[in-house]
Amino acid sequence: MASFVTEVLASSGKLEKEDLGSKISRMSRKVEDTKEEVCDMINKKYSEFLPNLQASEDLMVQIDTVSKEMEALKNCIESEVQQNIHVAVNEYLKLKQQLEKNTMIIKMLEHLKQFHSAMEDFNKALQEKKYVDAATHLEKARKSRENLIYHLGDEWKRLVIWKLPFAKESAGPKAFHKIELVLSDACIKDFEPKPTPLLCSVLQALAIQGDLQNKIKLFSHVLLKNMLKPLVMYASLELTLSEQQGEGTILGLECLEEGNEERSTPSQVYKKLLLVLKTLHSHLLDVSIGDKKLSAILGEMIWEEVSKCIIHECLVYSIPTNSSDLERYNSVIRETEMFEETLKNMEYLQDDSTDLLKYARDVNCHFASKKCRDVIVAARKLMTSKMHNTVKISPESKLRLPKLPPPSSEVKTKQEVVKEEVSMENSKQLSACSLRLPACRISESVQQLMELAVNTLCEAVGSSTQCALQLFFTVRNIFQLFYDVVPTYHKENLLKFPHLAAVQHNNCMYLAHHLLTLGHHFRAHLPQPLSEGVATFVDMVPGFRKLGAQCFLAQLNVQRAELIERLSTAHNFCNLDDEDNYIAASKAVRQVMSILTEQSGHSVAGRASSHIYLVKRIVARADLLRIQSITRD
Repeated sequence: MASFVTEVLASSGKLEKEDLGSKISRMSRKVEDTKEEVCDMINKKYSEFLPNLQASEDLMVQIDTVSKEMEALKNCIESEVQQNIHVAVNEYLKLKQQLEKNTMIIKMLEHLKQFHSAMEDFNKALQEKKYVDAATHLEKARKSRENLIYHLGDEWKRLVIWKLPFAKESAGPKAFHKIELVLSDACIKDFEPKPTPLLCSVLQALAIQGDLQNKIKLFSHVLLKNMLKPLVMYASLELTLSEQQGEGTILGLECLEEGNEERSTPSQVYKKLLLVLKTLHSHLLDVSIGDKKLSAILGEMIWEEVSKCIIHECLVYSIPTNSSDLERYNSVIRETEMFEETLKNMEYLQDDSTDLLKYARDVNCHFASKKCRDVIVAARKLMTSKMHNTVKISPESKLRLPKLPPPSSEVKTKQEVVKEEVSMENSKQLSACSLRLPACRISESVQQLMELAVNTLCEAVGSSTQCALQLFFTVRNIFQLFYDVVPTYHKENLLKFPHLAAVQHNNCMYLAHHLLTLGHHFRAHLPQPLSEGVATFVDMVPGFRKLGAQCFLAQLNVQRAELIERLSTAHNFCNLDDEDNYIAASKAVRQVMSILTEQSGHSVAGRASSHIYLVKRIVARADLLRIQSITRD
């Protein structure tokens, strides 16, 4: 039994070993077969890859070439077609314009033919003494002439077109926004000059018929009102120039946002005006009418108003306010000369000099006039200001005089000769305090007035003779104006308020004190004849002293009258034993003492100098003593 089991187990193991061996051999064969197939497939794939890659690259190059050819063909087709379309449209427009031009010419020729035939028939009938027929033919000629003038006017309106706003809703520069002047280029060929023969014939025909003057006059009026003057007056208006096919050349105005500049500079004004006038000259006005250009006819109509507008709206405001800026104004003079020269080349102006250039060249006179006006206005403003704002003047106070340049050699020589001739007989010198102004209070406006006079005289130093003369006599006019205006303007207050009378007295004395030496300080630095002794203010000193004294005495008389009025209720201090008389006299004395105490307080004493204050107290006490002496009598 045991052997049988052993054999069975042995035989089963043997079988299993044989099965595994066969399986492994079969698997090995399959692996080899698979390996061969894979190798074959890989070899086939990579042997065919390079030809396929090359074929693909060739195909891509071919596709790129075809794409470029297609793009070039497309661009060629588009450019040629579009260009042909544009050329066709332009040719059509030109043909249309040429047709309109020829139609207009034919119409005018027909009118001329009718007019000529009518005039021939008229002359023939007149010779044959057929007066009815002659009158009929003359009426036909007149109608033909009217038709001709109408068509010429219609042609003018078509060539020169204004586009104006229907209503000016706003004032100032905005009222001229979007205004346009269209110079039509209808019927103009590319090779035709400007102005065109059609325009020349229209203008010459209008001139022959006598209607051109009216057309140009109306055109100049609209041009001045809506374009030239606004460009001068408003800096925020800009001029635009554009060319539009089929419409023409367009000159337009645009209102920009208003900046800080209120006025245009002369160079800006000249640039804008020249752009307008050059455009008009090249497109419209470069036509000979008889022995004159049309630009000359327009220039005669507009130049006077244009030059006045430039002067009053531009050049007046460009004049310097300081003498140190006068040298820089030479650029404005050169710009004005170039502006006029350009206008002369276009025959807007004749060769003679104009008021515009004369005004620009006379800048010294205009500077002096402007400066004098400003100074007088500033001085009058100071004179009519409040007097009660005061400043303290001490004996050590000095007028702030600027450092002036050394005088010319001629003046130096004259001064040295005078010094040699003058010799002092007494070697003793006056004290430094001899001619000082006593301590007092003056109006702040008077101190500013004196500073204004000094600054104006400084402007005269180094200026031309005419300018210096104007400025010097303006300073004299300032003080003369003070002499005339202040007592009249402040008359009521000077009589009503004692402290203002004291201030006015001090003001006059302050001015008189400085007028003694003011001319001497500037005389040597001013041109002739001012340097020869004309530059002086000494003659005005007595008048100011008298004015101050009169003002102060008038106030003293007012106070004296007031004191006497108060004392009049005392019944001449008689019968003081009577209770009623005593009460009245006592009341009057208290009122007088109250007035004296009030007026002698520091409010007046601080304003009047100590000498004047002492005189006032003496006068008041003298009045009281006189009254007391009356009562004793």
